[in-house]
Amino acid sequence: MNEVLERIRIASNQYLNDVLKSFIEILEIPAVNPSSGGSGEAKRAEKILDVLAKYDLDKVEKIDVPDSRIEEGVRPNILALINGEDRSRTLWLVAHTDTVPEGDIKLWETDPFKPVIKNGRIYGRGAEDNGQAIASVLLTLKIIRELKLTPKKNLGLVFAADEEAGSAYGLKYLVEKGFFKEEDEAVVLDYGAPDGSEIEVAEKHILWLRFTIHGIQAHAAFPHEGINAHRIGVRLASTLDQILHERFNKIDPIFTPPTSTFEPTKKEQNIDNINSVPGTDVFYFDSRIIPSYSLGEILNVIDKTCRSFESIYGVKIDVEEVMRWESPPPTPTESSIVNNLSKALKLARNIDAKIIGIGGGTCAAFLRAKNIPAVVWSTLDRMAHKPNEYCKIENIRKDSEVLTLLSVT
Repeated sequence: MNEVLERIRIASNQYLNDVLKSFIEILEIPAVNPSSGGSGEAKRAEKILDVLAKYDLDKVEKIDVPDSRIEEGVRPNILALINGEDRSRTLWLVAHTDTVPEGDIKLWETDPFKPVIKNGRIYGRGAEDNGQAIASVLLTLKIIRELKLTPKKNLGLVFAADEEAGSAYGLKYLVEKGFFKEEDEAVVLDYGAPDGSEIEVAEKHILWLRFTIHGIQAHAAFPHEGINAHRIGVRLASTLDQILHERFNKIDPIFTPPTSTFEPTKKEQNIDNINSVPGTDVFYFDSRIIPSYSLGEILNVIDKTCRSFESIYGVKIDVEEVMRWESPPPTPTESSIVNNLSKALKLARNIDAKIIGIGGGTCAAFLRAKNIPAVVWSTLDRMAHKPNEYCKIENIRKDSEVLTLLSVT
């Protein structure tokens, strides 16, 4: 094992610059998700296909999902395969190709769509999310091919579209169309700790709600002639905040934080002028709920609270589900993918893995919903969606060593 690991380490250093050159060429092609006004991943996917052609893969397939919003009319997904000793099962490495927009350009020190290498980092939109994963996968391929290693099982690669907007044109589509089997397993390279120690196996339910309070607008000098929707909205938000945290207070230590969270977040403008009593008030809650509760339980308490406010204050309250996602069962901590990745981390980097759950949603959930064991792992500084986003070149190299070891041992 020590000999194999040493060969992998030498190769990761030897071939890193070659892979970085391809990575920069991929990253400089914008792939902003159409849901955020971008043109999608089509041009970037074509470049990835050109790069993959260098690696003598046993299978490469492009799956186009129709999307009439963009000029190309499709959202491309790429699946590639290296045959393993056991061809009945596949270890999938999953990266996504789309990005979010740059945000406030004034906050960037460099052009977000012209990658810059500086101080061991690559700066640019999508450099970490999820370009680092693409680079790590490419370096893993390079190492395996150059060292003439054979994976223990098939090594599958997924370059998926649409992760930033729900994966309807990406991994969700691929899972529903049966491209993966229950005998398979997956590493989704889209979350991680700065030291690479965290392996995510579980996610909380997600519930985003929009509350609209319908009162009666009036002149602020004569508030008794109206019903102040804003005052009632403030009281409702505060009441829900207290009730939900008190009622649903179980602790699950695998998660960070270990409890359900119920956060009042967005507030819509209710009126343009100061001297009127608002007749309408709109606010939102972002809730991340540990899986031992059902969303039905949560919504039932919310509904009773709103109906009580309607009775007391003489208003009408609408509750709209902006997002509702019930997470599937976690990947078992005793599963082979968790054990094997933990061993690879220990061997390659002397890291003791921490098995965790998160409040955010990843596309690993679509695999878990089909009983495919999936973990989410990378070594990340958590720069996703931030101005001056970057990835560390050293993280690309180190992650590729772990992924190579995971594949061939």
